[in-house]
Amino acid sequence: MAFLGTKKEIIKFSENRVWRTYQGGKVLDSIEGKTNPSDSHFPEDWIGSVVTARNIGREHIEEGLSMVKGESGDPISFRELLIQDLSFYLGEDSGTAIQMDALPLVKYLDSATRLHFQAHPTAEFARERLNSNRGKTEAYVILATRDDVEQPYIYAGFQRPPSREQLKEWILNQDINAMESCFTKIPVKPGDVFMIPGGRPHALGEGILMLEIMEASDLAVRFEFERGGYVIPEEARFMGKGIETALDVFNFDAVEDESIDATFRCEPKLLHTYESGSRFEELIGYDRTPCFSVCRSTITGVADKSVTRGYIGIVSEGEGSICIEGSTTELKLWDRFFCPAGAGSVRYQSNESMTVLECYAGNS
Repeated sequence: MAFLGTKKEIIKFSENRVWRTYQGGKVLDSIEGKTNPSDSHFPEDWIGSVVTARNIGREHIEEGLSMVKGESGDPISFRELLIQDLSFYLGEDSGTAIQMDALPLVKYLDSATRLHFQAHPTAEFARERLNSNRGKTEAYVILATRDDVEQPYIYAGFQRPPSREQLKEWILNQDINAMESCFTKIPVKPGDVFMIPGGRPHALGEGILMLEIMEASDLAVRFEFERGGYVIPEEARFMGKGIETALDVFNFDAVEDESIDATFRCEPKLLHTYESGSRFEELIGYDRTPCFSVCRSTITGVADKSVTRGYIGIVSEGEGSICIEGSTTELKLWDRFFCPAGAGSVRYQSNESMTVLECYAGNS
């Protein structure tokens, strides 16, 4: 396949596993057809990524960027491809090409253990304090949970917030029980959607496969230093800054138990139905965050839809196909692809049923 030259083609992504500080990835191994799936330090698959991973101690290894085939057949980064014609690939806002860093970082994430307690900066904080145009507001679409986990959960926001000085003391002493006492476990199941704004402390529980959508950065304050026997290097804990800067990232406002769903959980909004029974829904809209949007197409039979903004697509259920001007691409469960804005329109088709999650660039 030749992907250069702004052709109206679907771009399929292959596996792009990335090293992380926590364990997981057994389910991803199974999806990839590996003979002996196992958990490891490669629990994530970065999809359509234009971001390089920040892994202290592995700076000599370039990882994170998604690769595609160039016109000559040699691999080039997806980022290089987009730069050739941002308007064609991503679309335009008010007559101006959408900038590449507005495209979200999308991941498959498969956790074998609870992740470190962490918080991410807002875009405003990142611009003012970290010399970065993007913070790390993020969203979760829960895809599956492991059978051996009785009640999968996430932590999000402080339900019982500490003072700044208390949290500083707990971080310095690594008082994990005290940190954990600030949170209420939020039960999750496949199909749930959550959004975690920048500044809100959080952690993902064990045994969850999800699609994670976030601003295009890898900035994190990790205020729990050890998980599963791995100790995070000091320079990787606070984004290369000191603890006072790290504490400035936190939103200490309480999210009471009765407000958890209203604050973090996202309910689908029906945008369009088709005669075939297909549905097009908005999971996270720009009214919720300017950082990205996420939609869901549930296909039964044939469904035509217009395309004005490029999107990263993930087949989360079933199988089918997507067609642009007579060029058909078969789609299997867990396939991931990019549809350029310049396609103008696409035709989805599924003989039984297919669900596609569509992740769009931010509008700011």
